[in-house]
Amino acid sequence: MSKFLTTTAIALTMMAGVARATDVEVLHWWTSGGEAAALNVLKEDLNSKGIGWVDMPVAGGGGEAAMTALRARVTAGDPPTAVQMLGFDILDWAEQGALGNLDEVASAEGWDKVVPEALQKFSKYDGHWIAAPVNVHSTNWVWINKAALDAAGGKAPESWDELVAVLDKMKANGITPLAHGGQPWQDATIFDGVVLSKGTDFYKKAFVDLDEGTLGGADMADAFDRLMKLRTYVDDNFSGRDWNLASAMVIDGKAGMQMMGDWAKGEFLKAGKKPGADFVCIRFPGTQGSVTFNSDQFAMFNVSGDDKVKAQMAMASSIESPKFQSAFNVVKGSVPARTDVPDADFDDCGKKGMKDLAEASAGGTLFGSMAHGHAAPAAVKNAVYDVVTKAFNGGYKDGAEAAKALADAVAATK
Repeated sequence: MSKFLTTTAIALTMMAGVARATDVEVLHWWTSGGEAAALNVLKEDLNSKGIGWVDMPVAGGGGEAAMTALRARVTAGDPPTAVQMLGFDILDWAEQGALGNLDEVASAEGWDKVVPEALQKFSKYDGHWIAAPVNVHSTNWVWINKAALDAAGGKAPESWDELVAVLDKMKANGITPLAHGGQPWQDATIFDGVVLSKGTDFYKKAFVDLDEGTLGGADMADAFDRLMKLRTYVDDNFSGRDWNLASAMVIDGKAGMQMMGDWAKGEFLKAGKKPGADFVCIRFPGTQGSVTFNSDQFAMFNVSGDDKVKAQMAMASSIESPKFQSAFNVVKGSVPARTDVPDADFDDCGKKGMKDLAEASAGGTLFGSMAHGHAAPAAVKNAVYDVVTKAFNGGYKDGAEAAKALADAVAATK
C-alpha cells in the first residue's frame, strides 16, 4: 500500500462533490459536556456541506482508551475515516504508512503560512500534511472558584509560596483546596506545571532534551517534593475520578481550584459560569510567559473509495477554516490552531490564552507538553507517568528518590 493517498484532482473537485460524499466515521474521546458541545460545531458545519457524521466516542480524557480501540480497528483492517490524535501518536501512525495525504487541500488553503511551526511538527510527516490541527490547548492553567479565592484573601497566587498559602487558607475554610482526578495523565499534568515553574531551561533540559543529570538532579527532587505537597490538598476520593468531575467540584464550590488544561474552561462555560465573575484563570504560579501545549488533531486514515476521500478532504477543510476555528475554540476553551483568527468572540480567558501563546511562540518559551505526548515519544511519556503517579501516591520516601527513579526510567527507554 502506498504510504500516502494520491489526492490530486480529489481536492480540486472536493467542493463540487461534497453533497454526494459519504459519511465520515470519527473516533474521538470528546465525551464530556463541554467537549460534546464543541464537537457539535464541527458536526453541524459538515452537515451543512452534506456530509453525515458517524460517531465513535471512546471515553477517557487522555485518549489512551481511544488509541486502544483504534489499534483494534486497524488490526481488523477497518480503520475509521478520521481519528482524534495527539502529538507523537500521529507520527507513529504516519511512520507505519497508515495515514492519508492532505497536501492538496493544505496547499490550496495556505496552511503552511498560518499554522504555527510547533504544531506542524505533528501535522506533517516527511514534509507532507497528514493531520488537520483543530486547536491549541495549553496545559499550565489553574482554574479557581472566585468565591473560594475571595474567602482566601482574594489574591491569585503568583509564586509557589503564595500558592501554598492560598491552598492552606482554603483548607482552613473547610473546602477541598485542590480538585483532582487520580489518573496518570492528570497527575502528569500537574507535574508539568510544577516542572515548568522551576524555569523554562529546566523544563527543556528535562522533558525535551531528556538530560539525565537534570532528570535526576536536585531541582527535579524539589519538583517532586512540591508535587507531594500538592497531594496533601486533594480529597481522599480522588482515585480514578475523571477530570470533568474534578472541574465540577470547583464549579460547585466544593473545591477551590483545579490544575488542568484549558479544556476545563469548556465545563465552566457550559455550566453558565463567567470568567472574572465566577472563576479565575491563571497560569500555574511561576509560569507566566511560558506555555506548555498540546494540539488535538484529526488524522485521516487510508480509506478506499473516492467518496470517502472527498469526505476526508472536506472535513479537513472545515477544520482549518477561520470561521470554524473561532466558533469551535470559543466553546472548547482552547485557542485556534491558526494565527490569523481574530479574538473578538473569545472571553477574557480565551484572549489571555491567545496572547500568551503568541508571546511564548515569539519568545521561544512554547513547549510541547510531556504529560500530553508533545515533548517526547510515548515510551518516554509512559515512563514519566509511572514515576509521577507513584510519587503522587506516596510511593517514594522523598523527592530525591523519585528524581533518581525518573532518571532511571527515562534512561531505560533509550
